[in-house]
Amino acid sequence: MEYRRLGKSGVQVSVLSFGSWVTFGKQIGDDTAESLMRMAYENGVNFFDNAEIYARGESERVMGRILKKMDWERSSWLVSSKVFFGDGGKLPNQTGLSRKHIFEACHASLKRLQVEYIDLYFCHRPDKNTPVEETVWAMNHLIAQGKILYWGTSEWSAQEIMEAHMVARENRLIGPVMEQPQYNMFHREKVEAEFNKLYSTVGLGTTIWSPLGSGVLTDKYLQKFPADTRLGLEGFDWLKDRSLKPEHLRRAHKLNALAQSLGTTLPKLAIAWCVQNPNVSTAILGASRPEQLKETLDSLDALRLLTPAVNKRIEGILQNKPELPAF
Repeated sequence: MEYRRLGKSGVQVSVLSFGSWVTFGKQIGDDTAESLMRMAYENGVNFFDNAEIYARGESERVMGRILKKMDWERSSWLVSSKVFFGDGGKLPNQTGLSRKHIFEACHASLKRLQVEYIDLYFCHRPDKNTPVEETVWAMNHLIAQGKILYWGTSEWSAQEIMEAHMVARENRLIGPVMEQPQYNMFHREKVEAEFNKLYSTVGLGTTIWSPLGSGVLTDKYLQKFPADTRLGLEGFDWLKDRSLKPEHLRRAHKLNALAQSLGTTLPKLAIAWCVQNPNVSTAILGASRPEQLKETLDSLDALRLLTPAVNKRIEGILQNKPELPAF
């Protein structure tokens, strides 16, 4: 396993991490979840990703029970949560980034995860109804209280991240250390272009999600639609419609052929392609079966295959390289 600093911070994250979105508390049982987390940890993964909204809090409960049972040294792993969507409540103050919801959500996540502090705490989306000053102060209060160690954002724009840093700088506070954006062969603009200056100016770290494009960058959708996948789950039609685009499937067929010609698999090639980007601190893996995770944990072996010539062939298939800003 390779470890990278999370942006300009001193903390190190495994370049491959493991997340519970969709699977824990919904798609798989607790025994499977435990097997996956044990496999990840034994292969060097030190970061486990979660959120208050995942399975309406049940994902955190499952992960918390496993972390307590495993009794791994607390200094050897990091766990995250995210605040914004709530854990199912829709009444005023049960969602968003107000000081009230941030504090109550953090306390609830601490209880569900059965930990004394959360290593990485993300603002899951920007909140147009809450002043960014309130959010920045709330996160810093949680840091001062020892309830979180680092705070960051997820799916914020570069402008929104910089606004938070401006507030932090003006008040001598800690700004967001990391952002959790979607990044894969089909979704590149934000990580490669929009955030381009943030890596050097504020030292932004990234914990990317969906490196396999919700499974489209595997061979599972290249023939007929399979059963028991996340894109077939009730309530995930939006993800299916966004992911299974005809142009994505056409490119996946070509990328799969390229991977086979290189003696590897499409999932390994896709993940290695993501983490070859030095601005990716960690790529969050997901899995519903041990054999899936075993394959993707070996993705770093494919890095050596990504020669300039192979990357050029990949770009020829994708035809979607973002243009960098002129300034």
